[in-house]
Amino acid sequence: MIVLLGVLLVIVGFATRRNPLLVVGVSGVATGLLGDLSPREVLAAFGNGFASSRGVTIFAITLPVIGLLERNGLQEQARTLIARFGKLTTGRFLVLYLGLRQVTAAVGLVSLGGPAQTVRPLVVPMAEGAAERSHGPLPDKTREKIRSHAAGADNVGLFFGEDCFLAVGSILLITGFVNTTYHQHIEPLHVALWAIPTAVFAFLIHGGRLLRLDRTLAREFAAVAAAGPPAETAAASAVADPMAGAVAEGKLK
Repeated sequence: MIVLLGVLLVIVGFATRRNPLLVVGVSGVATGLLGDLSPREVLAAFGNGFASSRGVTIFAITLPVIGLLERNGLQEQARTLIARFGKLTTGRFLVLYLGLRQVTAAVGLVSLGGPAQTVRPLVVPMAEGAAERSHGPLPDKTREKIRSHAAGADNVGLFFGEDCFLAVGSILLITGFVNTTYHQHIEPLHVALWAIPTAVFAFLIHGGRLLRLDRTLAREFAAVAAAGPPAETAAASAVADPMAGAVAEGKLK
């Protein structure tokens, strides 16, 4: 029972907002020592865990490549590409990406997309480019909204799409636990097939939310246009044309 103190260390560390790597490392060492492992055995357990899950560190290779691509104009090229499709709005583009993400995840290509390797360098510039083509320059608040919807499309597509793949870890975990604990015989294919209706409804519901984003952006820009130019634009116009600025301020009748 005392071994579970390592879990308490994790809870306390995260609650006090300590460094996650430090919290997990200290908790792992404490759990191993409380479990009557020698320091050498604890170190060996860390090494075996890292070697068995070394795919997690693949970002050390992908991130520099993405950085070089962005430095050489990847985002600019993405904006130029989206400008060629006049009827492709922000919401419609994100719906297409949502469907693509679900289909690729359903066949096991879960690493094809993702916030770092796809959303930030490609999806976000294309979604923002579609909005800029329709409405002009975007304020920071609108950009953040589009970026959050782009990340949400990726997460929803992956979450509900990967369950349709019978060899994904979650499916194997469910079937293995149920078959071992309750002495059942559930095939991974059966669980994957039952996940398809959920994925379809997730696509319809979230796709509707993404299409509604177009109407939301249109209303926001219509309200801004009706309110007139912001104070910064009026001040800049007054500096550029003192006569116009005087008229605007009511100094000339």
